[in-house]
Amino acid sequence: MAEHLSEAVHHHAPPQGFIRKYVFSLDHKVIGIQYYFLAILSVMVGMVLSWLVRIHLVWPKVAIPGLQALSAAGAPGGIITPEYYLSLMTLHGTLMVFFVLTTAPQAGFGNYALPIQIGAEDMAFPRLNMLSFWTTFLGLVCLLATLFVKDGPPISGWTAYPPLSAVGSDAGPGLGLGQDLWGISIAIFCVGSLLGALNFIVTTVDLRCKGMGLMRMPLTVWAWLITAILSLLSFAVLFAACVLLILDKNAGTSFFVPAGLLVNEKLQPHSGGSPLLWQHLFWFFGHPEVYIAIVPGFGVISHILSTFARKPVLGYKVIVGCLLSIGFLSFMVWGHHMFVSGMSPYSGFLFSIPTLIITLPATIVSLLWLGTVFGGRLRFTTAMLFALGFISVFVTGGLGGMFLAQPSLDIFLHGTYFVVGHFHMVMGVAAIFGMFAGTYFWFPKMFGRMMNEKIGKIHFIFTFIGVYCIFMPMHFLGLEGNPRRYASFVNEFLQPLLPVHEFITIAALATGAVQLLFFFNLFWSIFKGPKAAENPWEATSLEWTVPSPPPFDNFGGKHPVVSHGPYEYGVDNNGKDYVMQSDPAGQPASS
Repeated sequence: MAEHLSEAVHHHAPPQGFIRKYVFSLDHKVIGIQYYFLAILSVMVGMVLSWLVRIHLVWPKVAIPGLQALSAAGAPGGIITPEYYLSLMTLHGTLMVFFVLTTAPQAGFGNYALPIQIGAEDMAFPRLNMLSFWTTFLGLVCLLATLFVKDGPPISGWTAYPPLSAVGSDAGPGLGLGQDLWGISIAIFCVGSLLGALNFIVTTVDLRCKGMGLMRMPLTVWAWLITAILSLLSFAVLFAACVLLILDKNAGTSFFVPAGLLVNEKLQPHSGGSPLLWQHLFWFFGHPEVYIAIVPGFGVISHILSTFARKPVLGYKVIVGCLLSIGFLSFMVWGHHMFVSGMSPYSGFLFSIPTLIITLPATIVSLLWLGTVFGGRLRFTTAMLFALGFISVFVTGGLGGMFLAQPSLDIFLHGTYFVVGHFHMVMGVAAIFGMFAGTYFWFPKMFGRMMNEKIGKIHFIFTFIGVYCIFMPMHFLGLEGNPRRYASFVNEFLQPLLPVHEFITIAALATGAVQLLFFFNLFWSIFKGPKAAENPWEATSLEWTVPSPPPFDNFGGKHPVVSHGPYEYGVDNNGKDYVMQSDPAGQPASS
């Protein structure tokens, strides 16, 4: 297979001064850390919003101190109104999907590690890289600004279905300026993601070092490359959809709003649009988005399992093929989000087939992970524990997808808490477990210090138990017909389910509190953690051949040469059980 080599010197001079080094940096490592902490800020806000939502569900009359200062209309006296509940839920979902699950695994870890893992000195376009971060940051500012406008964030949910999202404040609170800011925020985020995706693809294709063929790339690099391709194709569609939604709302166009629509007894000045068009555009992005969030985790977990099982990854080429298959099939299944939208039963049947088929490559990868671990000399570091936890929550949540893939079952389950439990386990918790695993694994390389392993293991145990206590009961609530998006449960048939919601809320508060251990461990270790060795995990990929943290140009002006695969473990190499990728040819290799 042809190799794409880069013998070019570094694209730009070393930074001078604090602003150029840490703020408007061109260094991919600094930009990766900036993305990571942007996601940390977003997840902290999103976690607090989820607490507010859960507290209101089970104790709707409880006054939350200070909340009325944020929104006097939405929380008079600190008591959340039903409309403000929907606003907080919209903001929580948008933050978590876009600025956490999309940002940290791909733009954070990918920006930091990918160039070093392929032997490059930086990303292909450093200035474009810097622009992509600050564009994403601007999108986050626009989204958080919805908290401070008069009506607050929109009540349309993170999916922003029209006509609710397209007719302005006639339809309810937050649908005026708040909805505009939401649309602008997501459009800006799409631009940043497109810039980043182009950079990832060009860097991987053109800047691999000598000897780094495609089948010698770490699986993390494969995962980031496939995710970048998904982002390039899907975020372009979402960007166009957001522009059309903003035009419908403010310029009198009629892409998504039908003629003759009455909202609060006001005739809307639109004609000829279709709300289903938005659903097609949104979910054409939305289902690849599930894999944009989770595929980087696939790469990280594969990488970590092999490192701490001290075994080569089982079925390296099969995993690559499965990741490519998942990426391709993710564009074939968007209609399963629309089984209850009135589509033809024949269309529902056609979409259900690839929805079931896409589970096959994911299942194969999960079995190969178990095969990688089986018989290995396991090292139960915190990163390894979170990698194993990733497999557990991903498989458990994925089983729920088998039910939702059937149109006849989805019609009953679609509007219930079953879906909430399913996508939180598969897309949310699994991706965040991948982020935790990546943090504990690459922290020594990023900051030159070690995180506290005892605190990390306590963090894992209580987080693992907590997420099962939160999201597994939601599946059973869904089977009982408990609707999602309800701000309160006043129906007689829902009253017996309130104790389950109380249990979930207490578990959510406790699990959220446990994350304070992680934040303490993270920030304390940045400044006070023990100094890290160059290769504390005895790993094989190129990032572990450079100092911790790496120099500005990664390899000190040298051009690495790769002679081995990325997972050469389980060998006898002069007293070591591994061979580095950059070791000279002729070193023993694993079978």
